[in-house]
Amino acid sequence: MIQRHSAPPRLYLITPPVDDPASFAGELEAALGAADIAAVLLRLHEADERTLIERAKAMAAVVQRRDVALLLDGHTEIVARAGADGSHVTGIETFAAALAVLKPERIAGAGGLRSRHDAMLAAETGADYVMFGEPPPPGVPEGAGRRSAFAAAQEQLEWWAELVEVPCVGYAASLDDVAALARTGADFVALGEWIWTKPHGAAVTVAAAAEILADPVCR
Repeated sequence: MIQRHSAPPRLYLITPPVDDPASFAGELEAALGAADIAAVLLRLHEADERTLIERAKAMAAVVQRRDVALLLDGHTEIVARAGADGSHVTGIETFAAALAVLKPERIAGAGGLRSRHDAMLAAETGADYVMFGEPPPPGVPEGAGRRSAFAAAQEQLEWWAELVEVPCVGYAASLDDVAALARTGADFVALGEWIWTKPHGAAVTVAAAAEILADPVCR
């Protein structure tokens, strides 16, 4: 399970859409070895159900042997068969519908929460964590208006960390966001698809993020 813990926050990695686990495994292994990672959110490229399950199983073998949780981005219907630890579900209505499939054995993460009311409802109905600040859809670069959205997420995280015991995840759209998210009291900092596009490799960015989180200034 993903549990609330004392500072510093732990890292949560979001993959690009994966269609060839074998070619992605090496880079993922390197990223997982670069820092303390709590969870990996696996995004899967569209395919038939059997192929999705096979891809998720292949990624689970890489992630879980390091004692890191593997979450699927949606796809709650295949979580158990894929051997994943849970699912990240976007939208309070979709989240509520997914609970019967995920609980009590699997992690149920909630994102795409449009209001504080939605976030509280997710927590009250069984969310293992809530995410504030949304990564763009798979394959879509960070868009305009990101700064204002980030400021709103910071405010939500500060409010949540002060009042609610359920862990919270803050989404970092760049390395520059990491320290600010840590100072909100977030339990986890999510690094998005952008880390996998860096020419020096994701592991370097992950290590840099971990170094920022370890700085006492961020606590």
